[in-house]
Amino acid sequence: MNGRGTRTGVRKATGRRAAPRAASLSRTVLPPLVLGAVLLAVWDVVTRTGAVSTYFLPTPWSLADYFADDLVHGALLDYTGETLWEAAVGGALGIAVALPLGYLIARSDIAAAALQPYLAASQAVPAVALAPMLALWFGYGLTPIAILCALLVFFPILVNTVLGLRSLDPEVLGAARVDGVGWWGMLRYIEFPLALPSILAGVRNGLTLSITGAVVGEFVMGGEGLGMLLTMQRDSLDTVGMFSTMLMLSLLAVGLYGAIRLVERLVQR
Repeated sequence: MNGRGTRTGVRKATGRRAAPRAASLSRTVLPPLVLGAVLLAVWDVVTRTGAVSTYFLPTPWSLADYFADDLVHGALLDYTGETLWEAAVGGALGIAVALPLGYLIARSDIAAAALQPYLAASQAVPAVALAPMLALWFGYGLTPIAILCALLVFFPILVNTVLGLRSLDPEVLGAARVDGVGWWGMLRYIEFPLALPSILAGVRNGLTLSITGAVVGEFVMGGEGLGMLLTMQRDSLDTVGMFSTMLMLSLLAVGLYGAIRLVERLVQR
């Protein structure tokens, strides 16, 4: 009796834990799937009925065929790999600069007062305007494109780093100092772990922008990625090809966003 009762209790407890997880998963997964299905149906109707010419908007099924064929038999993966590499290098560079600078601004009032006006002003300059200057200074290829990506990635990570560090409980920090925790120990064991969820939120938004930076850089400074492919497809009036490339860009952005979101959930657990 005791054994059966114990097993029954375990099954009930497991069921209670599984039910909220299933409900949470349905709330997370179902809404975008339903919305996507509705948008796909509307898209199909407006192209099938001729409300919008397929010259300007291909049917979803022709786009799917083109995308699958280019993925398997074309060079789409090669272009994608180049863009992803540029975005990764730029993202790493942006993170490497944003994290220590964010820590400096969060912990030094003088540094914050000196740097914040210039950092805010830098966001008024669009990436398209910066690209020709970077090409003039650094030439063409990976280096200027990676720097452009880093500039786009930098600001959201910086802002979230400062926000995460400034929002830490001062009583926790004070107790650690009383216990004799030094600067490095405070940063490694207390400040960084507690601020990590906020930092990762900035990384998630920043790395999504890195894809945009890579494409804009290739438009202006050359390259061998999806930006160059879009330029060739535009010049040849390949509407379906342009939609296919934009679909790949969207998938890259969603993939990066989802990967960082997964890391956030693991950190929270």
